This record gives sequence, structure tokens and C-alpha cells, in this order.
Amino acid sequence: MKLGKNSPCWCGSGKKYKHCHEKFDDTMAVLKLQGQQVPGRELIKSEEDIRYIKKAAKINDAVLDLVGEKIHAGMSTEEIDKLVYDYTTSHGGIPACLGYEGFPKSCCTSINEEVCHGIPDEKVILKEGDIVNVDCTTIVHGHYADASRMFCIGEVSPEAKRLVDVTKECLEAGIAAVRPWGHFGDIGAAIQEVAHKNGYSVVTDFCGHGVGNDFHEEPYVHHVGIRGRGMVIAPGMVFTIEPMINQGTSRLYIDEDNDWTAITEDGKLSAQWEHTLLVTDKGVEILAK
Repeated sequence: MKLGKNSPCWCGSGKKYKHCHEKFDDTMAVLKLQGQQVPGRELIKSEEDIRYIKKAAKINDAVLDLVGEKIHAGMSTEEIDKLVYDYTTSHGGIPACLGYEGFPKSCCTSINEEVCHGIPDEKVILKEGDIVNVDCTTIVHGHYADASRMFCIGEVSPEAKRLVDVTKECLEAGIAAVRPWGHFGDIGAAIQEVAHKNGYSVVTDFCGHGVGNDFHEEPYVHHVGIRGRGMVIAPGMVFTIEPMINQGTSRLYIDEDNDWTAITEDGKLSAQWEHTLLVTDKGVEILAK
């Protein structure tokens, strides 16, 4: 049932409907009549949600900044995890990874041929030439912000550096494809074009996702796609883009020793970058990076 123009808006802003989401709902109704796949209201974040997500993102960004300052050859991935846990908790956040579906650590550390979900370990020592992804998610007041960065340890090979740089270009291309009332297929198409142009493959076993009120929400954000296809991107949605790009095949397997770490099937390098994004009426805002 359509709200009255002067009724409080359904989003919880406290504003009158006519001054808040009436035009939004009219646009959604037209798109739905056209046969478009539109997001439900539960995927639209409130002003309060966004405020807390930004607080979580501020801590998450600072954690990754700290890792960037401290990471070096000879450091164990367990030391990275301790940095993440100590900083997050001392600044009022909660590491979302810790205990999530049994995950034993506060962040993921994925090295070289590890695609994602590497488990920090005191026996795993970073060495000169490694590339490593550190993936953190922070909770503040029940709200989540998620990001990951690649780090090059000392002097890395030109091939490794190129993969890291092109993967970041893939992320940036995906972000540039986000626009209000566009489609999620636009994001995947932009990412795969950059990857394939550079001779790399795109991992399809994992994808980005809605985030904010929970760790993983709808929609799934695929890193391959067709422009103009998929769910409509609406203002107020918050989600991650996190392409995983491989030197060789996109195929992978899960480490049987820990049931978490994904590894390239051919043993070649993989890289990943991840940002949390907010869609606005004017475009996109990067919340966590």
C-alpha cells in the first residue's frame, strides 16, 4: 500500500514521505513494470545505518593503514592478525572475521597463489617478493564495513607487480561502472574487460556482496557480467566490489588442511582488492578501502 504524502517515510528517517522516498518508490514501480529486477526495501540502508557503517569503515581503513606501515619481510601472518585485533578492539570495533562460521582469526592473509581466506599463522613468514592480501571487516554498533588491500613485500617481480596493479584497475573499473538506476551486470562487465584485456582470468567462485547490517547480505556482486543485465542498482544500497584476478586459470581448490584457504589450481599468482561502496542519488561513495 502506497504511503500518504505526509506520512512518515518507511525508511525511518522521520521525514515526510513526499520529501524522502516517494520519487524513489515511483521510479522502482516503473522499473518493475518494465520487467526489471529491483531490490527490496530491506536492501536500502537508512541514514542511521549509513552513519554506523561509516564509523566501522573509519576503523577498518585505519587498521589497513597500520598494516601497511608495519608489514615487512620476516613478519609472520599471526603478527598481522594481532595488529588487526588489537587496533580494532582498542578503538571500539569488533573484528567480524573472528569466529565467523568457525574462522579462527581476526583477518584473512592470502599470499601469492592463495586466492582468499588465508588463515594467519605464526609459522607463515612473509618473505621478499611475496604479494599478500589482507582482508578485514569491522563491526561497530552491529554494522559492518569490509575492505582488503594488496601489499608487496620488498622487491617483487615485474609479473607480480603487474598483476597487483591490474587487479586494482579492475576494482576501479567496477566502481566507475556503478551508477544509480544502472545494473549490477555493468560492474562485472567492466571488471572482466580489464582483466581479459591484460591476459588474466576472473575468479567466479567468489563475489562481492551486500554489507552493512550483516557481514554478507544480498545482492551478490559478480565480477563478470553483461551490461544492462542483473538487479537494478538503487540509491541507498551498500555493497562490496572485490575482484579476485588470477595470472592463469580461474579454477581453484580449497585447502583440505583448513577448509578455508582458496588456492589457484595451477599454482600461479592471484590478487584481490576490495572496497565497500554506498550508492547515492548522484553516484557512488567509497566507504571502506
